[in-house]
Amino acid sequence: MHPGEQFYPEGVHWDDPIARGTLPDLLSKAAADFGSRTAIEFRDRPVSFVELEAMVETAAAAFLRAGYGKDSSVALFLGNTPDHPVNFFGALKAGARVVHLSPLDGEIALSHKLTDSGARVLVTSNLSALLPTALKFLDKGLIDRLIVCEDDRWGKVGTPQAPLPDHPAVVTCGQFVDGAVKPKQWPAINADDVAVLQYTGGTTGLPKGAMLSHGNLTSAVSIYEVWGRPVRARRDAIERVICVLPLFHIYALTVVLLSNLERGNLISLHQRFDVEAVMRDIEVKRATVFPGVPTMWIAIANLPDLDRRDLSSLVSCGSGGAPLPVEVARIFERKVGQKLKSGWGMTETCSPGTSHPLEGPDKPGSIGLMLPGIELDVVSLDDPKQVMPVGEVGEIRIRGPNVTKGYWNKPKETAEAFVGDRFLTGDIGYMDSDGYFYLVDRKKDMIISGGFNVYPQMIEQAIYMHPSVQEVIVIGIPDDYRGEAAKAFIKLRDGAKPFTLEELRAFLAGKLGKHELPAALDFVDELPRTPVGKLSRHELRNQQKSSPQTASPKQQLATGGRP
Repeated sequence: MHPGEQFYPEGVHWDDPIARGTLPDLLSKAAADFGSRTAIEFRDRPVSFVELEAMVETAAAAFLRAGYGKDSSVALFLGNTPDHPVNFFGALKAGARVVHLSPLDGEIALSHKLTDSGARVLVTSNLSALLPTALKFLDKGLIDRLIVCEDDRWGKVGTPQAPLPDHPAVVTCGQFVDGAVKPKQWPAINADDVAVLQYTGGTTGLPKGAMLSHGNLTSAVSIYEVWGRPVRARRDAIERVICVLPLFHIYALTVVLLSNLERGNLISLHQRFDVEAVMRDIEVKRATVFPGVPTMWIAIANLPDLDRRDLSSLVSCGSGGAPLPVEVARIFERKVGQKLKSGWGMTETCSPGTSHPLEGPDKPGSIGLMLPGIELDVVSLDDPKQVMPVGEVGEIRIRGPNVTKGYWNKPKETAEAFVGDRFLTGDIGYMDSDGYFYLVDRKKDMIISGGFNVYPQMIEQAIYMHPSVQEVIVIGIPDDYRGEAAKAFIKLRDGAKPFTLEELRAFLAGKLGKHELPAALDFVDELPRTPVGKLSRHELRNQQKSSPQTASPKQQLATGGRP
């Protein structure tokens, strides 16, 4: 028996068969199985499974007609609208690879991804937040064709739009697909073919494209399907799933879009996270499932009237993408009466890694058990071949059918990321005697202070217990005495008053070791975030490097005795 398998849902086993196939087949089967049922609801407009499949086939025929089939890369520069799944599946059905570009990335990162992936065609929207940037890529010669989806076709909401230039390389989606005829036979696609080049954050350099195959992604969907099968059988219901997570990110792509299309659920698609819009979806439309990232749950937990809101329709709410502060989960459970648990996964695993069973030991701070078909272990930070015993901290390794085969055009980085067929995640953590895993921090975020390993995430978890704190990021700063020390950047709750560094250290005494106590404190109005909405240590470090190295009026530094 694998570690933790004794706590699996009844009838689920680690070695249950994991299905493997292609993504176009996944959608075609869903359209055949669920027909006129609503697949996606956007701006109150329903899109049925058969309607989605028909739009996908038209897009695929157009991509083939334009020469974007096998061995081509099609870049998507889109927000959360049905245009994403239409062009995502359309490109894949034509045999091409999809390259996801984040609308919140900077021009340098986006230009690198286009160049690195070899994508010469870009699908975007006429939204003023997207089109001007996409046109720059055309002017730079990075792409040959720009396909522009007209946002108004999904209903008018007053979102600012930009006019299309008169340029032979620019076409609307309507013009691009006009007259496209389905081929007698679609291109043959294999489960081992690369489906998506999903670029990692590039926190240690330029972003790398994780090669995610059709088999990786369909295995990921199957892993979640096996894990949740007993609960779904008991409920026997069509779920209404809120999707505010960006579809260009692996968490939303696998956990929300692919998994729920496969199950026949309704995806309630939101263009952006707006806490009141999400609450309306729950309270009025009776949404049943809401996957989010910690910053979303922090915003909900901070609603002043949360304990009077009706969240009774929710049967599943989960957090992923980043470690969930334990205190936020406690507030949510106390005010709403539901447990909010955090799983773990990453781009390179197509999302699945760990999860919590519905029934099992209550382990605050844990990321849960390794999912069926996935093997996790913990290895020495000094020797990635040496497996650490239970309870010992090290780097987490993973192996499974959902794990990438490597990075696009990066043989050196690929070789460094694997020990045999096990992928080194860069996450530091440990496994307890019950098989539950815990994250301590990211390897690159670790602070070495006075010879001790200090983990910012552990400090953040303790600071979140302070009643005045809404959000916090801890990073390492140079320290003449220790080499490095921890500094906390705090956003206060509305109406809360700042406190001194000494008061914070007194609050944390006993919760943290002396070597972990922050040596500096700064109150800020906002903290930087990633495109998915996660708080970003990497961006905060960059901001600190580029700003003058003098203490701001809000900043407080430790003085006097050393811990």
